[in-house]
Amino acid sequence: MQSRELGRSGLKISMLGLGTMSWGEQNTEAEAHAQLDAALDAGINFVDTAEMYPVPPRVETHGLTERYIGSWIRKSGRRQDVVLATKAAGPARAGKAYLPYVRDGRVSYTRANLFEAVDASLQRLQTDYIDLYQLHWPDRSTNVFQSIDHQYELDDDTVPILETLEALDALVKSGRVRHIGLCNETPWGLARFLHYADSWGLARVISMQNPYNLLNLDFENGLAEMALREQVGHLAYSPLAMGTLTGKYLGGQRPTGSRLNLFGRFFRYSSERAQHAALAYTTLFREHGIDPVHGALSFVRSRPFVASTLVGATSVQQLKHSIASVEVSLSREVLDGIQSIYQRYGTPSP
Repeated sequence: MQSRELGRSGLKISMLGLGTMSWGEQNTEAEAHAQLDAALDAGINFVDTAEMYPVPPRVETHGLTERYIGSWIRKSGRRQDVVLATKAAGPARAGKAYLPYVRDGRVSYTRANLFEAVDASLQRLQTDYIDLYQLHWPDRSTNVFQSIDHQYELDDDTVPILETLEALDALVKSGRVRHIGLCNETPWGLARFLHYADSWGLARVISMQNPYNLLNLDFENGLAEMALREQVGHLAYSPLAMGTLTGKYLGGQRPTGSRLNLFGRFFRYSSERAQHAALAYTTLFREHGIDPVHGALSFVRSRPFVASTLVGATSVQQLKHSIASVEVSLSREVLDGIQSIYQRYGTPSP
């Protein structure tokens, strides 16, 4: 398993990272521990979680994912072998998740709220530091999840980015957090965080975690160049488009135990255009003797701005299948085929 430096931090993370958002909903504690053991055995050292996990978020399961990781850390004694990332949930603006049970609704990115969030995560994770602390989505109203009819607002009650960055800088100085990152951000938001860091001598963002896959290539529009030129590593989530690029949902199939079968709320990759594009990509890979999972993951991993590709699983077998993608490289002919399909379908699931 190769590793890459995350931003300018000197922090080395594996090219595949372990996503955990199903733990506590679709996975038991024992299954989560088995996945962690298997991931580390395969050379993965980057583990990503969030205070609001598992997904879909529910008051009954809130915090279980971090707790499962914490119990594994206590049992295994392998904290030093893991680069551990988690996230602070933000306020419910412009269609973002409304989570009144997370810190009793104190979720705007103020100093007090972020310190409270970090301390609670540290307790659940059973560690005294977090390697990468991320904002799960912007505090302000912005078109994070690409609604075509988004109504832009200039929020009077939004916590200013500078105030939030000062709080994150204080967390780094306190030793609770080593580095900071952003999730589901825009080019403007990233630019402001970097500007304030450089101008005020504050902690610098080292990572961006946004969706990126063959059905959603929006990161290429502005953020990819920012990531490369500013040395902000992209942590690509949903590289398989929530399973759509595996081919298992084609033709309206809903396999027993799959997320789309269990939870009706996930529809980002379910449009007719997305299904046609997914069929084209999976067919292309199979014509070249490549498993669609390996092909889709290899494409994301090959992008120069991607620091790590986050893979999630509901079984160790599924996880090992994704990990095997590191042995696959895409030929020029396959990449040309991908470009041809993109020219037909573009980004059907922004």
